[in-house]
Amino acid sequence: MAVTLADVATRAGVSAATVSRVLSGNYPVAGATRTRVMRAVEELQYVVNGPASALAAATSDLVGVLVNDIADPFFGIIASAVQSEMGAVGQGGGGQKLAVVCNTGGSTESELSYLTHLQRQRAAAVVLTGSGVEDEKHGAALATRLRRLAAGGTRIVLCGRPPLAPEQQDTHQGPEREQPRPPQENGRDGEGRADSGDGIVTLAFDNRGGSRRLTEHLLSLGHRSIGYVTGPSDRTTTRDRLEGHRLAIRARAPELLADAEQFTVHGGAYDRSSGYDGALELLRRVPGLTAVLAANDTVALGVCAALRDQGLRIPEDVSVAGFDDLPFSADASPTLTTVRIPLHDAGARAGRLALGRETPPPGGVATVRTELMARGSTAPPPGPRG
Repeated sequence: MAVTLADVATRAGVSAATVSRVLSGNYPVAGATRTRVMRAVEELQYVVNGPASALAAATSDLVGVLVNDIADPFFGIIASAVQSEMGAVGQGGGGQKLAVVCNTGGSTESELSYLTHLQRQRAAAVVLTGSGVEDEKHGAALATRLRRLAAGGTRIVLCGRPPLAPEQQDTHQGPEREQPRPPQENGRDGEGRADSGDGIVTLAFDNRGGSRRLTEHLLSLGHRSIGYVTGPSDRTTTRDRLEGHRLAIRARAPELLADAEQFTVHGGAYDRSSGYDGALELLRRVPGLTAVLAANDTVALGVCAALRDQGLRIPEDVSVAGFDDLPFSADASPTLTTVRIPLHDAGARAGRLALGRETPPPGGVATVRTELMARGSTAPPPGPRG
């Protein structure tokens, strides 16, 4: 249920009129009273209605699309596809909507702030894109805001991140709570088993399955000296892709697990410079490296640049692979082996779900299939370098 002005007044021990005066800022109020009211507002996460407050039961024509970085092709493709569905009139779902892209810069504070603004504007829908953050406190705050939005009539779609934890787990139950994951066996489109009683729909990318198939591809070529450059350590996508890599090694070459950390560079950003620095670090640790897996395609470009600067050829000396299949991957030289996520299709589906033009999957969770794209940047390993 949405928090009301009366709820804030009760918590603060004042009248609803006093709360209104404090929030409007147009009337003199004692400092101690103002402090109590604002503390109650924060504790209850009360959101002041915007221009549509007179229509409390209605939503606006606004659809918020939250992205980490609109300049990143990964997010640009998804956001563009979501927006393309907004003008598809005559298909139900309330006609045309206005999509507003909210660039968080990867900041958890900005993510929560945008959601508050969208709730204030009575947004018709919110689409959150990309990786989630591995932080229990933020996860609980995010779940609370999203469920409050959904309770007020806003459709919520998570595109490219895991589903929310079940609602009964939002309260403190210790640090060992495990994030739920969508079904990812065989990397096929699947329907989730999580309860979707909160009305929030998830389109989860099969990062683990895709990364596992990519590592299996390199192992099948004969590679046994495989480096890995991860993404940011606090991102669910980073975790899932690294887990998929390790699962493949455990299944196909378990003797390599003992040295897995030596072959892994952690904690970089999803950018070219992280790939460049990560590749140099791997070469320092493992001079006989024959392959490098990168967290995504942009990181892979940095890996390739570093290898070339060290006089190494791709793939004759070192094979390189990325993830996402961004548009430049097929035009790189050599063409980049990667894992394809159908970003445009996923974004368009998220847009239709956000507008109620597509029936949500059973359980509210669907897994978006990924596909191995074996190209020119990977080949069997060379003989020993002398």
